[in-house]
Amino acid sequence: MRVVVTDPNLLPLRAELEALAPQAELVWLPDDLLGALKTADVLVGPAFTQEMADAAPSLRLVQVAGAGTDRVEATGVPVANTYHHEDSIAEYIVWALIALRRELPQADAALRRNRWRSPVYDAALTQPETLASARVGFLGFGHIGRATWRVLQAFGAQAQAVTASGKADGLSWSGDTSQLPRLLEESNVLVVSAPLTEATRGIIGAAELSQLGADGVLVNVARGPLVQEQALYDALRDRTIRGAALDVWYSYPSGGDQAQPSEAPFGDVDNVLLTPHLSGITRQTFRGRIHDIAANLTALAEGNELRNLT
Repeated sequence: MRVVVTDPNLLPLRAELEALAPQAELVWLPDDLLGALKTADVLVGPAFTQEMADAAPSLRLVQVAGAGTDRVEATGVPVANTYHHEDSIAEYIVWALIALRRELPQADAALRRNRWRSPVYDAALTQPETLASARVGFLGFGHIGRATWRVLQAFGAQAQAVTASGKADGLSWSGDTSQLPRLLEESNVLVVSAPLTEATRGIIGAAELSQLGADGVLVNVARGPLVQEQALYDALRDRTIRGAALDVWYSYPSGGDQAQPSEAPFGDVDNVLLTPHLSGITRQTFRGRIHDIAANLTALAEGNELRNLT
């Protein structure tokens, strides 16, 4: 079985994946991708275009080495994904909420200028609250939401969610997306972790950010376009919301590590944490993923049921 791997995130675990799937011939990051696909049985990678599909007459599986399948454009071939990023992203969300709600980046920047930015030394500053006072609204409550909620419960936070189905267990309440206004009114934290679909694209705009309010913080670990780009920048600049942590963006590098992530100048405001889509990038995430990938390669070779078909 010939497997073409186009996801460079798997390279650090190349030897482990090859050991887990000895029946497969793995072709790593081929220079001539279309040529390599001519005899491929499986593609392991983040994207699958119609051009790639046309070049791959024998392809039996597209295995995405992550959760998102929004870059799989061609149809006609089974598509599977994998997760294991939820615990790493939950750590990121908790870090971001503590940093934003206690304004730790601003304190760090101030002390570098010899200013002690603390209510102990500046009576104009208010004492921050712990996560025990957080009312967390989840927009989407899948693997990431559930893992994050398991951690936040230890801090005494409360939570509610809106999801496509309207169902989420173990929270104060849950509803479908028609309940989004209620979610925003009752939350001072919004965690965006829903898939990007036509229904969710731009679901958070100026009106929704205004509902979240001046004490509210937003963390987006889903896809950038769920939140309207200019509306979010305006809300941060004008202090319509307290702050945001953005790990997902509106444009990405096409090669190398240089690219402007947004047309809006988010780097000019001090109440936002900017990270380059790294919340789920840990060794633990990808070790779990290669086990799923290897299991599907084995299942395909043996004619057994595949896991995580989308």
